[in-house]
Amino acid sequence: MNTSELREKLNGRYKLTRQREFIFHTLNSYTGHHLSAEDIYGIVHEQYPEIGLSTVYRTMELFSILDVVQKLDLGDGCQRYELYSLHHHHLICNACGNVIEIKGSLADTLDTAMNAMADFSVLDYRLYIYGYCKNCQAKRNHSGLADSLDQNTMSRSNVV
Repeated sequence: MNTSELREKLNGRYKLTRQREFIFHTLNSYTGHHLSAEDIYGIVHEQYPEIGLSTVYRTMELFSILDVVQKLDLGDGCQRYELYSLHHHHLICNACGNVIEIKGSLADTLDTAMNAMADFSVLDYRLYIYGYCKNCQAKRNHSGLADSLDQNTMSRSNVV
Protein backbone atom coordinates (compact mmCIF):
# COMPACT_ATOMS: atom_id res chain seq x y z
CA MET A 1 0.00 0.00 0.00
CA ASN A 2 1.24 3.48 -0.81
CA THR A 3 0.35 6.96 0.44
CA SER A 4 -2.27 7.59 -2.26
CA GLU A 5 -4.02 4.31 -1.34
CA LEU A 6 -3.94 5.40 2.30
CA ARG A 7 -5.59 8.71 1.29
CA GLU A 8 -8.32 6.70 -0.46
CA LYS A 9 -8.89 4.67 2.72
CA LEU A 10 -9.15 7.88 4.74
CA ASN A 11 -11.77 8.88 2.15
CA GLY A 12 -11.87 12.56 3.08
CA ARG A 13 -13.39 11.69 6.47
CA TYR A 14 -10.01 11.78 8.18
CA LYS A 15 -6.97 13.95 7.56
CA LEU A 16 -3.63 12.49 6.60
CA THR A 17 -1.69 14.22 9.35
CA ARG A 18 2.10 14.19 9.57
CA GLN A 19 1.85 11.81 12.53
CA ARG A 20 -0.34 9.35 10.61
CA GLU A 21 1.94 9.57 7.60
CA PHE A 22 5.06 8.89 9.72
CA ILE A 23 3.35 5.89 11.33
CA PHE A 24 2.22 4.59 7.94
CA HIS A 25 5.73 4.91 6.47
CA THR A 26 7.13 3.09 9.49
CA LEU A 27 4.72 0.20 8.91
CA ASN A 28 5.73 0.11 5.24
CA SER A 29 9.40 0.03 6.24
CA TYR A 30 8.81 -2.92 8.57
CA THR A 31 6.70 -5.11 6.28
CA GLY A 32 6.73 -8.68 7.54
CA HIS A 33 7.27 -7.60 11.15
CA HIS A 34 4.58 -7.76 13.78
CA LEU A 35 5.01 -4.51 15.66
CA SER A 36 3.32 -3.43 18.89
CA ALA A 37 2.18 0.17 19.36
CA GLU A 38 5.19 0.62 21.65
CA ASP A 39 7.52 -0.69 18.93
CA ILE A 40 6.01 1.72 16.42
CA TYR A 41 6.24 4.58 18.90
CA GLY A 42 9.93 3.86 19.55
CA ILE A 43 10.75 3.89 15.85
CA VAL A 44 8.68 6.97 14.99
CA HIS A 45 9.76 8.89 18.10
CA GLU A 46 13.42 8.77 16.99
CA GLN A 47 12.61 10.76 13.83
CA TYR A 48 9.60 12.68 15.11
CA PRO A 49 10.12 13.33 18.86
CA GLU A 50 6.93 15.37 19.21
CA ILE A 51 4.72 12.31 18.68
CA GLY A 52 3.09 10.74 21.72
CA LEU A 53 2.32 7.11 22.47
CA SER A 54 -1.40 7.90 22.68
CA THR A 55 -1.25 9.25 19.11
CA VAL A 56 0.22 5.95 17.96
CA TYR A 57 -2.51 3.99 19.75
CA ARG A 58 -5.28 6.18 18.26
CA THR A 59 -3.74 5.95 14.79
CA MET A 60 -3.43 2.17 14.98
CA GLU A 61 -7.07 1.90 16.04
CA LEU A 62 -8.15 4.10 13.11
CA PHE A 63 -5.93 2.16 10.69
CA SER A 64 -7.47 -1.07 11.99
CA ILE A 65 -11.02 0.20 11.45
CA LEU A 66 -10.11 1.32 7.91
CA ASP A 67 -8.40 -2.03 7.09
CA VAL A 68 -5.01 -0.42 6.70
CA VAL A 69 -3.58 -2.73 9.38
CA GLN A 70 -4.60 -6.01 10.95
CA LYS A 71 -4.52 -6.49 14.70
CA LEU A 72 -2.75 -9.66 15.69
CA ASP A 73 -2.85 -11.67 18.89
CA LEU A 74 0.20 -13.89 18.70
CA GLY A 75 -0.25 -15.19 22.23
CA ASP A 76 2.42 -13.06 23.88
CA GLY A 77 0.01 -10.77 25.74
CA CYS A 78 0.67 -7.87 23.39
CA GLN A 79 -1.50 -6.48 20.60
CA ARG A 80 0.54 -6.40 17.41
CA TYR A 81 -0.06 -4.90 13.98
CA GLU A 82 0.90 -5.50 10.39
CA LEU A 83 -0.16 -3.88 7.14
CA TYR A 84 -3.38 -5.43 5.93
CA SER A 85 -3.05 -8.32 3.53
CA LEU A 86 -5.71 -10.90 2.95
CA HIS A 87 -5.37 -14.52 3.89
CA HIS A 88 -2.00 -15.34 5.20
CA HIS A 89 -1.26 -17.45 8.21
CA HIS A 90 1.25 -17.58 11.03
CA LEU A 91 3.38 -20.37 12.46
CA ILE A 92 4.30 -19.47 16.05
CA CYS A 93 7.07 -21.20 17.96
CA ASN A 94 6.03 -22.06 21.52
CA ALA A 95 9.61 -21.89 22.78
CA CYS A 96 11.22 -18.79 21.26
CA GLY A 97 8.13 -16.94 19.99
CA ASN A 98 9.43 -16.75 16.42
CA VAL A 99 6.64 -16.02 13.91
CA ILE A 100 6.78 -17.32 10.35
CA GLU A 101 4.24 -16.11 7.81
CA ILE A 102 2.71 -18.60 5.41
CA LYS A 103 1.49 -17.34 2.07
CA GLY A 104 0.81 -19.11 -1.17
CA SER A 105 -0.65 -22.54 -1.70
CA LEU A 106 -1.91 -23.23 1.85
CA ALA A 107 -3.66 -19.86 1.99
CA ASP A 108 -5.02 -20.37 -1.53
CA THR A 109 -6.30 -23.86 -0.68
CA LEU A 110 -8.11 -22.60 2.43
CA ASP A 111 -9.50 -19.69 0.42
CA THR A 112 -10.91 -22.02 -2.23
CA ALA A 113 -12.39 -24.42 0.32
CA MET A 114 -14.08 -21.69 2.34
CA ASN A 115 -15.45 -19.92 -0.72
CA ALA A 116 -17.01 -23.21 -1.83
CA MET A 117 -19.06 -23.44 1.39
CA ALA A 118 -22.78 -23.00 0.79
CA ASP A 119 -24.64 -20.18 2.50
CA PHE A 120 -21.55 -18.53 3.94
CA SER A 121 -19.61 -15.54 2.68
CA VAL A 122 -16.06 -15.28 4.08
CA LEU A 123 -14.78 -11.74 4.58
CA ASP A 124 -11.52 -12.54 6.32
CA TYR A 125 -9.92 -15.15 8.53
CA ARG A 126 -6.73 -15.73 10.49
CA LEU A 127 -4.99 -18.98 11.22
CA TYR A 128 -2.34 -19.39 13.93
CA ILE A 129 -0.46 -22.68 14.07
CA TYR A 130 1.59 -23.37 17.20
CA GLY A 131 4.57 -25.67 17.42
CA TYR A 132 8.37 -25.53 17.44
CA CYS A 133 10.69 -23.94 14.90
CA LYS A 134 13.65 -25.87 13.50
CA ASN A 135 16.13 -24.39 16.01
CA CYS A 136 13.93 -25.07 19.04
CA GLN A 137 13.18 -28.60 17.84
CA ALA A 138 16.91 -29.28 17.75
CA LYS A 139 17.38 -27.79 21.23
CA ARG A 140 14.47 -29.84 22.61
CA ASN A 141 15.72 -33.05 21.03
CA HIS A 142 19.26 -32.39 22.28
CA SER A 143 18.19 -31.59 25.84
CA GLY A 144 15.56 -34.35 26.05
CA LEU A 145 12.66 -32.03 26.90
CA ALA A 146 9.26 -33.67 26.80
CA ASP A 147 7.05 -32.79 23.84
CA SER A 148 4.04 -32.44 26.12
CA LEU A 149 5.00 -29.10 27.68
CA ASP A 150 2.01 -26.78 27.75
CA GLN A 151 2.30 -23.96 25.20
CA ASN A 152 0.96 -21.47 27.73
CA THR A 153 4.04 -21.89 29.92
CA MET A 154 6.42 -20.90 27.12
CA SER A 155 7.81 -17.42 26.58
CA ARG A 156 6.89 -15.56 23.43
CA SER A 157 8.96 -12.46 24.11
CA ASN A 158 10.83 -12.64 20.80
CA VAL A 159 7.84 -12.13 18.53
CA VAL A 160 8.63 -9.64 15.76
